Amino acid sequence: MIKLMVPLALMIIILSCGEHDRGVKTNHPAILESPQFEGITDSIKRFPGNPGLYLRRALMLSQMNQHAAATPDYEKAWKMTGDEYVALDLASNLMLSQKLPEAVKVLKEGIRKFPGNTEFNRRLAEIQLHAGNFSQAIEEYDKIIATDSSNFEAWYDKGSLYLRMKDTANAIKALEKSFALMPINYSGMALASIYVAKKNPRVIDISNIILSRDTQHIQTEPIYMKGVYYADIKKYDSAMAQFDEVIRRDWKMTDAYIEKGIILYEQKQYDEALKVFNLTVTVSNTDADGYYWLGRTYEATGNIQDAIANYERAVALDRTFTEARTALRRLNS
Repeated sequence: MIKLMVPLALMIIILSCGEHDRGVKTNHPAILESPQFEGITDSIKRFPGNPGLYLRRALMLSQMNQHAAATPDYEKAWKMTGDEYVALDLASNLMLSQKLPEAVKVLKEGIRKFPGNTEFNRRLAEIQLHAGNFSQAIEEYDKIIATDSSNFEAWYDKGSLYLRMKDTANAIKALEKSFALMPINYSGMALASIYVAKKNPRVIDISNIILSRDTQHIQTEPIYMKGVYYADIKKYDSAMAQFDEVIRRDWKMTDAYIEKGIILYEQKQYDEALKVFNLTVTVSNTDADGYYWLGRTYEATGNIQDAIANYERAVALDRTFTEARTALRRLNS
């Protein structure tokens, strides 16, 4: 089982969370006149033409999650300076405040005034993505790429979005381009997870490229991916070697134990499989998969009571574990 997931963009989390006090009426004037802001507010009153003071207070408010209170200061600074980075700060603030139409307006104005700064397009794409407007988000990523075809992050975001749209072919194209431009872990692992599912040997090449850059020899995900691929094509010796290396590098990675135990189970080496699955639940006694596979192995050896006990542990840890529930109904019938 592959538990590798690749996030699309941090701003999606921000958009989903919104402002901590959304829906709660906040006394903004009282905040600005509070002792914490007394000094900076007094400076603004004395020097109202200094945009840096507004930005400083806006940042202080943002750090306190008072995004709505910070908005007027960001707007004032943007109006006074016309600076592209102030516009981006304002757009981010509006996004955090869940004022998405206002954020879209600022971002579109930024795109018009600063066509060379693709960050405006990227944030607009994130808003479109959050709203479920996938085709419009793709259009924004395409605009970024048209401006800078070497923008590996835009290619990655585009590929990740195609994955969400279940368009695997276009996802592969975009992610391969991103990885070719900058062969880093997150784009490589996104590709590897697709190729593992397709039993495509390209997963080996990608994993080896990432591992060649791992001078400290601490990476485990590429090795794990190779192991899953070899297991899927039934090259069990090669798979076991990869899972052993994963465990050597990170003895807490329970997925490697599970995959190793499954190989032994499929080869009917039940005693060895039991040893591995017992190690799994020793490393993590909250791993429902470990108890499930212990149950299957005990069932295969005719030890029904121990099988039932482990299926029950799996269900207790994960109430949605359908396979374990099915096994319990079968054995208890």
